[in-house]
Amino acid sequence: MAFRKQSFAINEYYHLYNRGTEKRKIFLDKGDYRHFLFLMYVCNTEKSIELRKIGEFFDRKGAIVDIGAYCLMPNHFHILVREKIEGGISKYMLKLMTSYTMYFNKKYKRTGKLCKGKFKSSYIDNDNYLKYLYSYIHLNPAKLVDKDWKENGVKNINNLLKYVFEYEYSSLKEYSDLKFKIINPSKFPDYFKYPNDHKSELFEWLSFKEI
Repeated sequence: MAFRKQSFAINEYYHLYNRGTEKRKIFLDKGDYRHFLFLMYVCNTEKSIELRKIGEFFDRKGAIVDIGAYCLMPNHFHILVREKIEGGISKYMLKLMTSYTMYFNKKYKRTGKLCKGKFKSSYIDNDNYLKYLYSYIHLNPAKLVDKDWKENGVKNINNLLKYVFEYEYSSLKEYSDLKFKIINPSKFPDYFKYPNDHKSELFEWLSFKEI
């Protein structure tokens, strides 16, 4: 049996991530992305849930983790979280990944693990790293437009920034619309009070790589 090296402490921040086993895609269509986002919300509860009985207006009551940022990519995902209750992160990820793997395997008539082992985590031990992760996570979709932008530089910052802000499957959309469902910004430092604060920060990161 494999044991997790990372332990989680209440009120501390962590970067969670994982990718498909054998580098396979874990989101094959829009329905897959949307179902994972749905699960990110409904699994964040101490309640026992029966997905087939959950409607659009499911009241999950108290969340077991606080989420500050996320991004779903074709073959992997990133989630920035704060441990809210003892064991909250582990319970949340177990519910989330078990539910999504069951959904995916049933839909695509497959068996076995979907992701590469247990989810990975890194402890965020300083303010600079925490702030950096917002940009790192939210800039992931840029690789879908130009996979080598970090190495070769950005030809058109405005076009790349527009794509990142319009990407449907990251928390940047929630920050832009100021409609928070999956994320809970109030439990994280107030780096980006307004949508333009995010845009300025991401523009600055992309500017470092401008050709």
